[in-house]
Amino acid sequence: MTKRKVYLETSVISYLTARPSKNVIEAGHQQSTYLFWDRREEFDLSASELVLTECAAGDQEAASKRLAALHGIHLLEITHQSIELAKELVATDIVPAKASEDALHISIATVHFADYLLTWNCRHIGNPEIQARIAENFRVKGLFLPFICTPEELMGGDDE
Repeated sequence: MTKRKVYLETSVISYLTARPSKNVIEAGHQQSTYLFWDRREEFDLSASELVLTECAAGDQEAASKRLAALHGIHLLEITHQSIELAKELVATDIVPAKASEDALHISIATVHFADYLLTWNCRHIGNPEIQARIAENFRVKGLFLPFICTPEELMGGDDE
């Protein structure tokens, strides 16, 4: 059986490597992320140079942990097509300008035919209203938007 292609957006790596949260919601997200990570061999994982850049930012110790988690993950190229698609998502106000990197993550996953885009960013990436608008924009171009979900959704809420 062919493994499903999963594009890892930066927030997943951040939840994976962050100190355990005292916030109940964030702690649950972390737990779901750990469970996904334990089963990562079931998937064909990828990220991008954008994920590397975002993971390298901020506190150096935390950045080192994020980058270590990405070691060995296949990096997808940021193509001219992905840049142009992201620019259009922002120019048409589907994705706000302040979230242009989020538009680029979506576009990278799309042009590389990812089955899933895994994220905890539910404001601009995992937002169903935004997804519907992006999917329609891409559909008329003959492109298929990957299924955008959280690790918990991908694993089906499996907590065993």
